[in-house]
Amino acid sequence: MGQAVVYVHGLWMSGGESLLLRRRLSREFAMDVRPFRYATASSTMSEITARLQRFVRDLKADRLHFVGHSLGGLVIYRFLERYPHQPPGRVVFLGTPSVASRAAVQAAHIRLVASAMGRSVQDELLRPRDRRWKAADRELGIIAGTRPLGFGQILAKFEEDCDGTIGVSETQLPGATDHITLHVSHLGMLVSSRVARETGAFLQEGRFSLR
Repeated sequence: MGQAVVYVHGLWMSGGESLLLRRRLSREFAMDVRPFRYATASSTMSEITARLQRFVRDLKADRLHFVGHSLGGLVIYRFLERYPHQPPGRVVFLGTPSVASRAAVQAAHIRLVASAMGRSVQDELLRPRDRRWKAADRELGIIAGTRPLGFGQILAKFEEDCDGTIGVSETQLPGATDHITLHVSHLGMLVSSRVARETGAFLQEGRFSLR
């Protein structure tokens, strides 16, 4: 395989929610997008990244891009930290809480929700992290949403732009190549034609078209 894009889903998702995004990337940018599925609630981050390594190895791609939605971005972050020697390519995060998640912290106080979050969320989202993008040879673009539709805004009581689940400031990761905001909600970004165009533009050119 020459070029591949791996889509990594977020918490309580299956990868199927990315169907429109994957179709648009295929139709408008001729990209072969493969969804990577994992058990968000029952797997540790170490187990997830090991499975992702086997998944990408089997693709045998000469050029390898990644797109991560929400927690999926942190899976990609930890994967490249643990398995840095990958084919060249670029990365796009969609609504990924790179430094913290106030909504997740508040949700963890609700017993039923906390039990369904799983170990990967406990490891990555329930306390502030001093993360920095260190893959200097792999450009990272970040898309944050500013349409506040979602249960998370009730929990976190955001006093900043947010996508209903994640605040814009929570998506900012030092070392990233580019960062833009679009008027989409956390889940709405997966069905947005504009998000798909900006994602494809970054994977192709290393910059968003809004720049």
